[in-house]
Formats: sequence, structure tokens, C-alpha cells
Amino acid sequence: MLLIAGLGNPGPQYARNRHNVGFMAADAIARRHSFSGFSKKFRGEIAEGTLGDQKVLLLKPMTFMNLSGDSVGDALRFYKLSPADLIVIHDELDLAPGKLKLKTGGGNGGHNGLKSLDAHCGKDYKRLRIGIGHPGHKDRVSPYVLGDFAKADAEWLEPLLDAIAAHAELMAKGDDAGFMNKIALATGAAEPKPAKPEKAAAADGGKPAPAGKSHIRQARNSAQPKILPTSGPMADMLKRLFGDKKS
Repeated sequence: MLLIAGLGNPGPQYARNRHNVGFMAADAIARRHSFSGFSKKFRGEIAEGTLGDQKVLLLKPMTFMNLSGDSVGDALRFYKLSPADLIVIHDELDLAPGKLKLKTGGGNGGHNGLKSLDAHCGKDYKRLRIGIGHPGHKDRVSPYVLGDFAKADAEWLEPLLDAIAAHAELMAKGDDAGFMNKIALATGAAEPKPAKPEKAAAADGGKPAPAGKSHIRQARNSAQPKILPTSGPMADMLKRLFGDKKS
């Protein structure tokens, strides 16, 4: 069994906060994989389902962010799970918006939810960090994380949450590299289409060069001597005008 905990704060006033992106990811996984409805347990909301052949519990602690470890710790102890059976999804200030990092262990980076988890569960659990960017100064961090995502953020946030949910099975079975690769493919920007080359103007400012011919080739063609007729009416006329040059 695997426990996936998405971190956030309870209540509709926090629902779209940057700090609640862990809740958003948990909800996206539950919808995509037809988990049971969330019910109240372990001082949180929990849903049951499967990812591949792995039984999974999704947990959203309702203890507020700073006490997330109380809820997650209760669930781990009840099911006799270890930190190796835990994946935590949370916001990350030190990653650019929309960037992900998936690793086991590490520091808490000042994240109060992780501080609480470390105290109750140890540090050897897997973390899926979702970048939200940094406001630029530590004094602005609290209002920033407790502020809602901007409307423009939907352009990267919704595809990212969809991709996390779509490929959560890889994360659940421990294929971290495969999971991150799928996310990158799903959310990466499309390669820009090469611009159509403009028709080049002739060197003398006249008509554009015909498609498929360079100026150099045209110049070479124009430099070739013109072959004059040697017989027929035109040849006779030229001989009368210029005389016979052969003599």
C-alpha cells in the first residue's frame, strides 16, 4: 500500500491558494483514476483507489499546513506504513512556476508542512515539489503563498495537474525518471514552426527572384552570351547592318 499526501489548508477561502497546489494534485489524481469519494479520517480527508497494481490512499490533511504531520503520521501508524511508503505533494518556492522535482529525502526549505512531516514521519519519504516561484523577498512569502494563483497561471497549472494525474502510476511504482519524462513531454512547449522565407528582391530593386533560384544563379544565367542566328532572315538582316565579320 502507498500513501500519497497532498498538502494544503482546509476551507474554500484557501482552495485556489498557491500553498494548496498539493490538494489540487490529489484531487486531480482522484478524478483521473476514479478513486472513492473523500471521507473524513485521520484528521483529514482520505480516498482509496489503485494506480496500476498498487493500492493507494490519497490523503488531504485538514489540520492546516503547519500541522500536516499530525494527520499523515496518524495514517502511517494505522496502516503500519514506513516513510518509504509515503509520497508528499507540495508547493515549492525555490522552483520556477510549473517546474517539478521528485526526490526522496532532503531538507524542508523552510516549508512548515514539511517541518511538521519531518517531526512525525522522519525525512526519508518521497516529495513531489511543484514550483510556484518566489515573490522576491522573504517578507512577501506569506501573502504570496496564501494568495490565489493568477488567471494567467492556468495556462501552465491545469496542464501540469492533468499530466501529474495521467502519469501518477509511474510515480507510484517507483519509476521516477519515467514519470518526469512523461511530464516533460506532456507540458513542454511545442517547437516553433520555421518561418516561411520571404521572396528575395532582385539586386537592382526589380521583381523578386523566382522561387527556387538564387541571385547568384540568376546572375550567372544573365551573364551568359546570347547566341546570334547564323542563317535565315534575321541573319541576313544582321549581315546588312554590321557587315560580314568573318572577313
